Amino acid sequence: MFNQFKAIHIETDDQLKNVVTYIHCNPISLIEPGWKENGIKNPKKVIKFLENYKWSSYQDYIGIKNFPSVTSRDFILEAMGGIDGIKDLMANWINYKAKLRSELKKFPDIFLE
Repeated sequence: MFNQFKAIHIETDDQLKNVVTYIHCNPISLIEPGWKENGIKNPKKVIKFLENYKWSSYQDYIGIKNFPSVTSRDFILEAMGGIDGIKDLMANWINYKAKLRSELKKFPDIFLE
C-alpha cells in the first residue's frame, strides 16, 4: 500500500530550514507547474506571489497579518533569524531554483527520459 505521508524527526537547524522552505514553496505550483523538476522561470514573480498568497502561513511569518490566530510562529522565526531571515531563506531558495533552471537549459540533450 502506498503511503504518501512520512514523519521524520527534525534534528538540525538545516533540516528545519528545509522543511519551512518546502512547506512555503508548495503553492508555487499554482503559477509555475513543474517548477520542482524544471526550476523557476520568474523568481521575482514567484516571491511576490508567495508574499500575497493568503492560503499559507507565509504571510504571517513575514509580518503580514493573515491568519495570526492559526499559527504559533515564535520558535520558527527565532530559528530562521526573524522576518528578514525567513525572507532571505525563501528568496535564496527561489533564486537557486531559477539558476538551476538556466543551468538545465544548457545541457538539454544529456538527460535521458
